[in-house]
Amino acid sequence: MDADDKALALAAASGDRAAFSALISRHHPMVFRLAWRITGTTAAAEDIAQDVCVGLPAKLQTWRGEGKFTTWLHMLAVNAARDHLRREATYAKAAVGWGEAVRAAAGEQATQADRAAWLTAAMRQLPDDLRETLALITEGVSHAEAAKVLDISEGTVSWRMNRARTLLRDIHRTEEET
Repeated sequence: MDADDKALALAAASGDRAAFSALISRHHPMVFRLAWRITGTTAAAEDIAQDVCVGLPAKLQTWRGEGKFTTWLHMLAVNAARDHLRREATYAKAAVGWGEAVRAAAGEQATQADRAAWLTAAMRQLPDDLRETLALITEGVSHAEAAKVLDISEGTVSWRMNRARTLLRDIHRTEEET
């Protein structure tokens, strides 16, 4: 069987499809079992066995035929299983990090949503002129543009913003005390 494996491998390396098919038929179950024992899952073992078999034609080009073919094939299967486990561990770490990032982002979004809801409610307590000015500025409108929209001076916009901040701080402080 060993000589047959060597002859088949050399023939497959030269492009003989029948020899390659015979090698796969003969050794696929062993590659699968080895991968299954290393990874512990059928799905991973199937993936690894497939990867080894699909990559075998290119790998056969590098095999010198000096050692036993099965020893070399075992090495390919073990390395493929190790690579699979490393990728799986990397994905798991990334998933944990991603999960933490998603949770942090969700927490930040919730915090921002809470702040926006508070600001909206607090703005209802402001006089109309301050609320309008604050609404424009919080939308990213410059003081000069807000002055044009409201038909007031830029200085008045700045004064209203200062007054709105003071009143919002007072509202917040009052809410914290109760």
